[in-house]
Amino acid sequence: MKYKKPADIKVGVIGYGGAFNMGRSHLNEMKQAGMTPTAVVEIDPTRLAAATQDFPGIETYASVAQMLKQSDVDLLAIITPHNTHAKLALQCLNAGRHVVCEKPLAITTAECDAMIAAAKRKKVVLSTYHNRHWDGCILQAVDLICRKKAIGDVFRIDAHMGGWGQPGDWWRTSKAISGGILYDWGVHLLEYALQIMQADIVEVSGFAKNGIWASKTKWKKDTNEDEGCAVIRFHNGGWVNLLISSVDSRPKPGWLEFTGTKGTYAMDWGGWEVITHKGNQTLTTKGPNPESTGWKLYQNIADHLTKGEKMIITPEWARRPIHILDLANRSAKIGRALPAQYK
Repeated sequence: MKYKKPADIKVGVIGYGGAFNMGRSHLNEMKQAGMTPTAVVEIDPTRLAAATQDFPGIETYASVAQMLKQSDVDLLAIITPHNTHAKLALQCLNAGRHVVCEKPLAITTAECDAMIAAAKRKKVVLSTYHNRHWDGCILQAVDLICRKKAIGDVFRIDAHMGGWGQPGDWWRTSKAISGGILYDWGVHLLEYALQIMQADIVEVSGFAKNGIWASKTKWKKDTNEDEGCAVIRFHNGGWVNLLISSVDSRPKPGWLEFTGTKGTYAMDWGGWEVITHKGNQTLTTKGPNPESTGWKLYQNIADHLTKGEKMIITPEWARRPIHILDLANRSAKIGRALPAQYK
């Protein structure tokens, strides 16, 4: 192995600050996994100054090109708007650097495939920051549904989020930048769902409603859809309904419901609920979710690079929700289902 121990892996971030101080969070999780924070790329000088306070002695750069030319950093986390992920990732991958993109991995399937091809060609790691793979709510669901068969065989998953309200004027509400209303939280919900619905995708139907909020936002015609929906059909006969809305006056409680042959499992941040049947009786069991352990993503990457352990969030895994969202976008435009494509 090139790296004998995690500390040999020099890490950096492209983008620092912003919502939730994500640059600092990524570097701290990398550090927790034993890797060495080394570089920050940021176009905002005030954020670069903040980075040097958070990580004294860290290298700072105003551009990716400058960093790639001057730094020997090994692994880079890309923490920038969605429509920049592919371009920046390809720039780093082609320079022989390992890359972890914030989710979503990219906006289109073609972008994902180009990134995967570059990573294979350069023999470097490409992953996505799907730290929610280790959220307590999905850890509990996988245990009860997949291992303990609490609701039998799952054939339908309903994933939903939103309510009624004008979206804020930031880049996540621009369709050109974010990809659309389904991308921000939809990629999380799909990543949850795909841990349970373990089958290949057959086709995707997309639906969209526009025209309610666009005139009231700064993005105008480029504003995200008011509501987006995707129906995903799988080879095992199951399906997933994904709905994200800003015009739902009566949103359903919870985030996901898994319907199986013996009952239903509902989950959200707060806890879980299993509804099953015994004769004419309906039985309901509730409980709290275990603790989330999203830090394991960078630990897994460090272990992969130093010990050869199997990577959990592979680029092929991260491509699946993007392919669904891409197909849903295109399907909504043409008004018919589109087949999934695997290479």
